[in-house]
Amino acid sequence: MDLLLLVWRQYRWPFLMVMLLSLLSAALGIGLIAFINQRLIENVDMSLTVLPEFLGLLLLLMAITLGSQLALTTLGHHFVYRLRSEFIKRILDTPVERVEQLGSAALLAGLTSDIRNITIAFVRLPELVQGIILSIGCAAYLALLSTKMLLVTTVWLAITIWGGFVLVSRVYKHMAILRETEDKLYKDYQTVLEGRKELTLNRERAAWVFDHAYAPDAKEYRHHIIRADTFHLSAVNWSNIMMLGAIGLVFWMANSLGWADTNVAAIYSLTLLFLRTPLLSAVGALPTLLTAQVAFNKLNKFHLAPFNAAFPAVREKSDWQTVELRDVVFHYADNSFAVGPINLTIRRGELLFLIGGNGSGKSTLAMLLTGLYQPVSGTILVDGEPVTDASLDDYRARFSAVFTDVWLFDQLLGHGGQQARPELVDAWLARLKMSEKLTLENGKILNLNLSKGQKKRVALLLALAEDRDIILLDEWAADQDPHFRREFYQVLLPLMQEMGKTIFAISHDDHYFVHADRLLEMRRGQLSELHGEERDLASRDAVARTGS
Repeated sequence: MDLLLLVWRQYRWPFLMVMLLSLLSAALGIGLIAFINQRLIENVDMSLTVLPEFLGLLLLLMAITLGSQLALTTLGHHFVYRLRSEFIKRILDTPVERVEQLGSAALLAGLTSDIRNITIAFVRLPELVQGIILSIGCAAYLALLSTKMLLVTTVWLAITIWGGFVLVSRVYKHMAILRETEDKLYKDYQTVLEGRKELTLNRERAAWVFDHAYAPDAKEYRHHIIRADTFHLSAVNWSNIMMLGAIGLVFWMANSLGWADTNVAAIYSLTLLFLRTPLLSAVGALPTLLTAQVAFNKLNKFHLAPFNAAFPAVREKSDWQTVELRDVVFHYADNSFAVGPINLTIRRGELLFLIGGNGSGKSTLAMLLTGLYQPVSGTILVDGEPVTDASLDDYRARFSAVFTDVWLFDQLLGHGGQQARPELVDAWLARLKMSEKLTLENGKILNLNLSKGQKKRVALLLALAEDRDIILLDEWAADQDPHFRREFYQVLLPLMQEMGKTIFAISHDDHYFVHADRLLEMRRGQLSELHGEERDLASRDAVARTGS
């Protein structure tokens, strides 16, 4: 299995040590059976030391077995921690466009269901390892007692294992389907949670979502989980009954065929009874490993960025003068929309407004400008030097942004990831009229239960605290009351310019276009700059212009 091979590559020496402990445990188990055979069955030892010796071996077996299982379980949890951490880091390193294609529901399922299934598998892995090692060791011991009986018993056990494998393979099939069904269920859960207000208002829609979206997926999940459990339980019961049958077969070979005496048959039966629980546990653990392999395959299908443990050191240059988009073209993977070619030069310290109708490409341009989307063709340049893959992180480090789908972080970070400047934070808390709303402790915001407009103000505070050169604001003022909207355009934006910030604002507030140094327009994926009469017309009625 790919999963176990990965464990072997990453933890080879610890894995070998665990295997040695498991071998020692198996040897002690067989040794205990041999002790019972030699000292308590064939040659009855009447000395007083027999019981202490037996109990000593029993305690040693318990300690070594527990130690080997704990070591393997601990190793498994270390691997799962590493796998989860690598997956998170790969998401952080993956281009935004790819993450948007995958969707949050699929990635959350990967982080929860897939990682959980892998964790469960490693908890059960000791049972499988113990079962395999004990089976091999017991077979070697039984061969010493009677080769002919071992051959017949081996055939019987092979049939047992084969039947269990056939049943378990059906478990694997249904588990693979279950994993795909889980993705659909996560989307249903997201619909119910994110659309709760609309669904509460419209009970007919709520009924449709429940009956036609959630219920079919839930029923499909129920069907396949029942089938998987049916085959799993069948495998366990098959193995259980066949192991009991093996004991009867042993006594038949000894007494009816005369291949061994009763003592040998008894020790054979004792060994099979000793082996029965580990072997059944191994059969029971196998589906969890198969489920883990399905989960591992699913994680690999995301095609995220390769793992790199380090976060690159950003080398931001503060003496830039121009950022240029030259013949930049971009289209989405499904070719549903394209922008460009775009030519735009932004000069340091400018205040630019971008207007355009819904679907005109404004947000796509913002993603291109900030380096979150990569152009299909064309070049982004800083002071005439092209931005390459190697310098992309340095380029992005020039930007802070407040997007329409704002996400609030509770920690204020300043330039270079250091603590935000207290004087800057205090000043802008007052300017944003949030001093009485927010409680800060060591740069951490303790209360984020705010209105949408207040959340936008906190997001702007976070962006300003980062103290970067360029600030992107995507419809920031749309959620503000009229009074504070005027404050934003007439007071706050000029204050940001005085701080040396370059501001790129997407806006529909035509009454305030006069404050912009330049007015840009996106229309059907094409960018143009408005001058003279065109700019005056847009400033009087942007809605009519973008709708035309």
